[in-house]
Amino acid sequence: MVIYREEYRLYNFGPDHPFSPVRLEMLTSLLQALEAWQNPLAPPEATREEVLSVHSERLVKRVEAASRGELFPDLEHYGLGTGDTPVFPGMDRAARILVGGTLEGARRILAGEKRVLQLGGGLHHAQYDRASGFCVYNDLSVAIRHMTRAGLRVAYVDIDVHHGDGVQWIHYEEGEVLTLSLHESGRYLFPGTGHVYEIGRGAGLGKKLNLPLEPFTEDESYLEVFEALVPWALKAFRPDVLVVQAGADAHYLDPLADLLLTARAYERLFRLLLEYAEAYAGGRVLFTLGGGYSLDGTVRVWTLLYHVFHGLPLPKRLPEGWLRTWEARLGKPLTPTLHDPEGAYPEIPRREEIAKRNRLTLQRLTELVAPHLLH
Repeated sequence: MVIYREEYRLYNFGPDHPFSPVRLEMLTSLLQALEAWQNPLAPPEATREEVLSVHSERLVKRVEAASRGELFPDLEHYGLGTGDTPVFPGMDRAARILVGGTLEGARRILAGEKRVLQLGGGLHHAQYDRASGFCVYNDLSVAIRHMTRAGLRVAYVDIDVHHGDGVQWIHYEEGEVLTLSLHESGRYLFPGTGHVYEIGRGAGLGKKLNLPLEPFTEDESYLEVFEALVPWALKAFRPDVLVVQAGADAHYLDPLADLLLTARAYERLFRLLLEYAEAYAGGRVLFTLGGGYSLDGTVRVWTLLYHVFHGLPLPKRLPEGWLRTWEARLGKPLTPTLHDPEGAYPEIPRREEIAKRNRLTLQRLTELVAPHLLH
């Protein structure tokens, strides 16, 4: 099942902001050009009460007021009106529409659907009391809480290049939620968190896992540690459902970070995540989108996700008409295939050292959480 509605593009911080609705316009037009588009389910927007299941009344009041043009003097304290998360008219409704999509995915899982792809959302930085990092409300946590209140154990896997901090902190003390984030190290990248020692508290101790990766990590090293960590953690935790934040900003073309994944690595990740859902969660998995700020790389990665999710054959080349239209609109050439060309970026001289450091980080993490996760 696919969830989407055109109004997702109302979540728009302006023409110069990297979190652009153009990404969704390009994605849906490409899927249509490839004749892969299937009529999605249009979800209802989340209610105020549903947003309040994970956010404070103080934050929601300020988002609502700012949406109407009424600016509280303390907006920046709540992460609003900043360069990252500027205010725009109708922001509250636009954010609730995205939350509603991911929440509808959770409802469908509870109703018996096995696989759901939400073509939006993934706003993983929003905190209980604060908007952050392009994220006003945390759709992922609203959906997770809806499922845990229904008695499910949820494993959240975040492959966005930035640490999934909002989801982690909202569920930090909850034993029924495993959060697992692979990201570029917070020593170098926003939001500066996601260290191996952030392993949860109380009932959540040992159930919050972070694998901060070295800048310039490539496909081979990323997949090595991913394939070692994720099935190990899922087998120990025994979830009822996976929730996956499928950010595309670990792609080597992304301008906001320094991991070097190719589209081929993303294809492998998506296939593995579907396999892990079958092996460890009864086949139940809810995907959302997330970050991704190279239009070329991001749209191809999410097109791969759509095809892998549906078991569709991958096109050898993108449609010429679509390429011409978007190259003219963007004023630059686009990669004409879903996969990246060989040798797309210069060789990294520190490759072995980077891979070794990532293995050591994985070892530190598993040693820290094993006594609690395996308990």
